[in-house]
Amino acid sequence: MKIIIAGAGEVGYHLAKQLSSEEHDITVIDVDQNILSRTDSSTDVMTLHGSSTSIKMLENANVEETDLCVAVTSSEAININTAILAKRMGAKKTIARVNNGEYVNPKNTDVFRSLGVDNMVYPEELAAIEVVKLIERAAATDILDFEDGKLSLLGLKLDRGVPIIDRTLKQIAAEYSSIDFRIVALHRGFQTIIPYGDDIFRPNDQLFVISKSEGMEKIIQLTSKDKKKLNNIMILGGGKIGRLVAKMLEKKIDVKLIESNHDKSVELADYLEESLVIHGDGRDLDLLAQEGIIDMDGFVAVTENAETNIITCLMAKHLGVSKTIAQVDNVDYIALTQTIGLDSLINKKLIAANSITRFIKKSNVVATASLQGIDADIFEFIARDGSKITKSKIKDLKFPKNAIIGGIIRGGEGIITVGDTQILAEDKVVVFALPGAVSDVQKFFN
Repeated sequence: MKIIIAGAGEVGYHLAKQLSSEEHDITVIDVDQNILSRTDSSTDVMTLHGSSTSIKMLENANVEETDLCVAVTSSEAININTAILAKRMGAKKTIARVNNGEYVNPKNTDVFRSLGVDNMVYPEELAAIEVVKLIERAAATDILDFEDGKLSLLGLKLDRGVPIIDRTLKQIAAEYSSIDFRIVALHRGFQTIIPYGDDIFRPNDQLFVISKSEGMEKIIQLTSKDKKKLNNIMILGGGKIGRLVAKMLEKKIDVKLIESNHDKSVELADYLEESLVIHGDGRDLDLLAQEGIIDMDGFVAVTENAETNIITCLMAKHLGVSKTIAQVDNVDYIALTQTIGLDSLINKKLIAANSITRFIKKSNVVATASLQGIDADIFEFIARDGSKITKSKIKDLKFPKNAIIGGIIRGGEGIITVGDTQILAEDKVVVFALPGAVSDVQKFFN
C-alpha cells in the first residue's frame, strides 16, 4: 500500500514506525526538518521537507497513486485541507486528525466525506475512552479488545501475595487449566519477554493475558489484589480529556473534577450534570485532603503537564487510592513511569497512531496495535488458505521464538489457543510479537 503521512510529530512518527515494518511504501511530509530527520533516521520511509497543503509537494509525493493519505500535524486546519487536496488529486482514502469533538459527531461526518475527508481521528476522545475502560476494569493497566470483545488482551501488574507469584508458567497452566486464558508476555524492568514453561513470575511484573470475556474476572483474581469496583473517582484537569471522562462516567459513579482555571471551572459546572467541579490547584495536598482523596477509589490526572500528572498520581497512591491513571504525552517518560509505582498511563498520541492503523488493511493483516511503554506489537492476521500457518498444529509450526499466538476468532467465537490447536483458513489470529520477530511471523501468513 502506498501511504502519505502529513506530519512527523509524535503521531506521525509512531505511525511511520508501525507501518514501515509492513512493507508499505510510505512518504512522510513535514515543514520541520529536525523532526523529519528523526523519522528519516529511524524508519524505512521517504521524507519530504515542505507543507502538505502545497499542491506541488503532494505531486512530488505521487498523491495520484496513493492508497491512503493520513494528515496528523498539530494543526486541525492543515490536516483537513491536506485531506481535501489529496482526495481531489487522486488519493483513494484520507484520514485527518482533528481537535474539535463536534467534527467526529456521526451527524456531521457526511459533510466532511462530501469534501474528501473519509475518516477523522480525535485523540482526546480516544484517550478518554481508554481511561473509562481502565476505570471499568479496575485491575487492568492496559486493555485491548478484538472483534468487539470476543477476545481481550489485558495488562495486569502483579502485587505481592497473589497466587501466581514465584510460580512457573507451567505450574500456573496446570493448576488453573479450567480457566480459558493464555499469558502471552511479561514486562519486567525495561524488558519485554515472551514467557515459556519454566519462567517464574515475580512481584511488580506486568503480565499480558489473552482471555475471553467470561474468564476476565477470574484472571484478575489470580493476578491482582485490587479487585474492587471503582465507585468514587477524582479527576485532575478539566481539559478535553478530563471533561469527556467525567461526562462518560458521571451517571455511573461519583465523580469529582478539579480544575485550576476559574473560568473553565464555571463552564465545566454548566456542562457536567452530576459531577462535582472544584476550582483549585490539584497539586495542593491540603486541597486534596479537604476534598476527601483518602475516600477515593481512583485518581485520574489528565492535565497538559506530564510531570504534574505523574507527581499527583504518586501522591494519590501514597494516600491509599487503589487505582491511578496518568496522562503522559512525553514518550520518553513512558518506560520510567512503569517502574515508579503508577498503575496505568495513557498517551493520546500513541492511542491515535494505534487507532489509525486499524483503518489500514493489508492482504492478511486486519489490525495492528502497540502497548504504551512495551517493546512489542499485537497483530490480528487472517489465515489464508494454503498459508504456512494452516499446515500444522501450533506446536509443530516452529513459530518464531519471540512471538506467540494468543487466540483465534472463528465463526464469531473467540478461542484461546494451545499447542494442539489447528488454525484453519479464514481464522482471525491474534499474535503478540517482539520487533525482531515481525517479519518472520508474517511469512507464516503469506
